[in-house]
Amino acid sequence: GVPLRRGGAQPRRRAAARAEGSVNVKEMAAQMRDVRKQMEADEDLSALMAGLRGQNLDENDFASADVDMRLLNFDGSSAAASEAGDALPLVYEPDQIAAYWRKRSGAIAQRIVQLLGVSGTFLSSLALDALRGTLKENEVQRAIELRDIVTSLGPAYIKIGQALAIRPDLLSPAAMVELQRLCDKVPSFDSKVAYDCIVEELGKPVSELYAELTPEPIAAASLGQVYKGRLHTGEQVAVKVQRPFVLETVTCDLYVIRTIGLFMRRFPQLTERVDVVALLDEWASRFFEELDYVREGQNATKFAEQMRYDLPQIVVPSTYSELTSRKVLTSSWVDGEKLSQSKASDVGDLVNVGVICYLKQLLETGNFHADPHPGNLIRTPDGKLAVLDFGLMTQLDEDIKIGMIEAVAHLIHRDYDAIAEDFVSLQFIDKGVDTGPIKPALARVFDAALAGGGAKGINFQDLAADLAQITFDFPFKIPPYFAIVIRAIGVLEGIALTADENFAIIDESYPYLSKRLLTDDSPRLRAALRYMVYGRSSTFDAERIIDLMEAFETYSKAANSAMGDQGDGKDGERQETMAPPTTALVPAVGAAPSVPMLPLPAGLPVPPAGLPLPLPLPNGAFADGAAFAVPSIGGTSLSSLSGGGSSREALSFVLSEEGSFFRSFILEEVVKSVDALSREQAALLAAQLGVASLPIPVPLPGAINPLQLVPQVSAEERRQVESVYKIVSYLA
Repeated sequence: GVPLRRGGAQPRRRAAARAEGSVNVKEMAAQMRDVRKQMEADEDLSALMAGLRGQNLDENDFASADVDMRLLNFDGSSAAASEAGDALPLVYEPDQIAAYWRKRSGAIAQRIVQLLGVSGTFLSSLALDALRGTLKENEVQRAIELRDIVTSLGPAYIKIGQALAIRPDLLSPAAMVELQRLCDKVPSFDSKVAYDCIVEELGKPVSELYAELTPEPIAAASLGQVYKGRLHTGEQVAVKVQRPFVLETVTCDLYVIRTIGLFMRRFPQLTERVDVVALLDEWASRFFEELDYVREGQNATKFAEQMRYDLPQIVVPSTYSELTSRKVLTSSWVDGEKLSQSKASDVGDLVNVGVICYLKQLLETGNFHADPHPGNLIRTPDGKLAVLDFGLMTQLDEDIKIGMIEAVAHLIHRDYDAIAEDFVSLQFIDKGVDTGPIKPALARVFDAALAGGGAKGINFQDLAADLAQITFDFPFKIPPYFAIVIRAIGVLEGIALTADENFAIIDESYPYLSKRLLTDDSPRLRAALRYMVYGRSSTFDAERIIDLMEAFETYSKAANSAMGDQGDGKDGERQETMAPPTTALVPAVGAAPSVPMLPLPAGLPVPPAGLPLPLPLPNGAFADGAAFAVPSIGGTSLSSLSGGGSSREALSFVLSEEGSFFRSFILEEVVKSVDALSREQAALLAAQLGVASLPIPVPLPGAINPLQLVPQVSAEERRQVESVYKIVSYLA
């Protein structure tokens, strides 16, 4: 594992002023670290952050001995149901499920008796709280009671509880903590039943399928249990077998809950903020996918293929499709320890690999691992990161993937008009909602969070009040995909902070983000790149470009190093693509020796050797004597960076085919700067010849006006020249 962290030794510090209203990525990371420390000092916020990091999860392999899970003892398999002319659907179809269970009132009654027997007291207390108006006051106590009974109610309620445990928009931090302690592990079911299921699903005796299989499971969860085995060819495998009656119990529970939700829709005051039916339907569609082990194996295979070239440090268990069915999953065995419990020195590096892995899912593939918790991230003995359990996957469309990157660019430039629209495109606000009134509130919140001086200057009570007011005044909602994304990032951050208290997710994310911005040919991402560099002005930000290039170098070098001996043709292609071509950066400028150039005025030294630009280095002056305001970097002058190894990777990219778009608008600025400098040189020559301005007659009696032979360079053009100097010196 090779870290992709930005910067090697001492981070560079730039004194150049930022464009007004924008923020440097490094500054933002430092501010967010300060904000995090302040938040951790608040009891409620600290509980919320711990929950999102998965620090309250029960990671035991089995449930405690006193847990008794009650399932519906009803055979609803397609074979048994065929006599009735219908069967339960294998994908989530609420109408079909409702039609199925309406015909089986006896089974519904049996399940309701089970539910009331376990939760009757809790439901009575909840109803009493609603009548007294004490729901908020007793929220934590009810969450504790719910946690204690949910495991007994079966898979649907366990999964619903876990889904609610990462929704800060629906529950208070304290209530979330209690639900996060909910254990998905339950008592194992009879191994004879499991073995019979294997035979029925795979069509052969267990002894013919596996050379060895443990007589008892090594772990048990609400949906199934896992055995360790060995194939006849010698490979060790994990065999997951689905619990009997899961489909019947889950669909029955969904039917009951959805019926209650439909009834609640008659009372708008109950569903104004949360539509139970819509929430249930979104969750249930993904839950049904988790019941299909064939799909889970396919998810793992697809995920592994997407990570194979760029992140060979990621390990995904291989699926044995010939030994996999809807209820049985056979995959390769992975040895290792939970990353959250590892004391190895490379944990920080593996966390960074995990960050890049999840960013790749979020911003590139759109195939997002939707069950991120510490138990699914394993450090292997050879120092790689294994990702387990692909039953739940969320698909992110192109608008969301690109919208995330656009939102980062808008946030950096504090463009609150655009951020308000980002909330719509990212599904936080429904389309058609007037976002005009929200912009001033957003400005107050983000300006406070990104203010200079760190978190000490933030009044968290005022900030929390502003956030609460925004969510109250406007129809904000947390999209289901975003809750999962925050959970994934939170889990990785929680693990990283145990090894490095200065860990900042922004620092770890920016190298990959820069890679996407600089190399993706999507029109929207190209527009986002231009916006990142120019913001709302017409002058590009050299510091921002250098930030992007440094981050890209960090990603490229670490990725190439991480490939090591695992590189194949694809990596070779990357190396070939990144090799500098023989053409110059600006072949048209200075390429024809037959065109004489005027000598540079005094005070403007010649360009560094090998630089294909007739541009002077900093520390010169304009025609009117104004000095070039180009600061040093970390105490090192820009000119001394010429030829340094740190810039070669960036220059190789700029000159490569992959960097053609980025190169195009850099060249635009170079051309503008050459024009400005040419006029400066002409002005200097005119001044030396004494013809800087000439009196010319005007066809009016006695009127003579001076004519400026060479237009003066504007303040904006001077900034462009200074910026080009910075970029050229950095790349040189």
